[in-house]
Amino acid sequence: MSVSIEHKPIIGFSCGDINGIGIELILKVLSDSRVLEFCTPVVFANNKVLNFYRKTLPEVNINFAQVRELGKVNHKQINLFQSWEEEIAITPGEMNDTGGKYAVISLTQAAEALKSGLIHGLVTAPIHKKNIQSASFNFSGHTPYLKQLFGGKDVAMLMIAENMRIGLLTEHVPVKDISQFITKESILSKLQVINQSLKKDFLITKPKIAVLGLNPHSGDEGLIGKEEIEIIKPAIKEAKQKDIFCFGPYSADAFFARGQYEKFDAVLALYHDQGLIPFKSLSLGEGVNYTAGLNAVRTSPDHGTAFDIAGKGLADETSTRQALFSCIDILHNRNEYSNQRANPLRKLSKSVVANAIDEKINED
Repeated sequence: MSVSIEHKPIIGFSCGDINGIGIELILKVLSDSRVLEFCTPVVFANNKVLNFYRKTLPEVNINFAQVRELGKVNHKQINLFQSWEEEIAITPGEMNDTGGKYAVISLTQAAEALKSGLIHGLVTAPIHKKNIQSASFNFSGHTPYLKQLFGGKDVAMLMIAENMRIGLLTEHVPVKDISQFITKESILSKLQVINQSLKKDFLITKPKIAVLGLNPHSGDEGLIGKEEIEIIKPAIKEAKQKDIFCFGPYSADAFFARGQYEKFDAVLALYHDQGLIPFKSLSLGEGVNYTAGLNAVRTSPDHGTAFDIAGKGLADETSTRQALFSCIDILHNRNEYSNQRANPLRKLSKSVVANAIDEKINED
């Protein structure tokens, strides 16, 4: 069964690590009643866990409508889908197996609902990559899990903010192993994903993409590494032949220091810290992690579980709020993109089309 997006979208929230700041962030964002004007939220969690964190936030006034069937959500309230019934220990600030286990339960239920069309978009609260590992869940994070679940050929972790978008070629890869993942094929694939996402998800007609170099000073013409000459430049050349408007490779330090990123619709960084350090420094706390390339919409705040402040009411919900509204915006953009490309002639019979052509000829 699928739901309609005619009025406002149904947005699911996975709760993240129950000992981290995820549930606190969700409570803070959804406590603003104006959210219901834009979407119908569904939180995949447990009422006792929500109540535990609600007591740590005396300024937050929020109620949930419990639903057991996602096809019967209450569009006038915030909905709670009871993801588990059993009693569990909640220990804010502690990384343990319980936190990871129930983060995965929430995530997999929400993701399956997204895949089935029972929700329109998904906002994922932070998980910890270490304690989510199990025999049944062996992924380094949300992105590879969602790629496999939705059967995508390739996806890109695209960090988005008001002033920049940065995609990652490699994500959670040890620094010593990064170079082996830098291939012409992988660069071209990511550029194709990002280019299409900019058109479909952000309605940019002719996206302009910058590609960063791997080595210091972008290799200094082969003096400090040859990846730029042998791999990256050929990939950019081939991408241009496929009508992708891309440039580079650029030396990462000067590129951000001189504000060159402002001239592009997106940047392809080659490894995690090359892209994430400038992004988190320049996005002013409003960054969002978006999974480009899926046939579904998933966003997330651009930070982790923050165990050090969990349960203290100190977490800043700005990035989670931005993740919610980015999810809504992208859904509407995709709908508009689809409508712009709908062929109105398909709705007309052949005779109507023929008559219209005949009338035009007679007029001429």
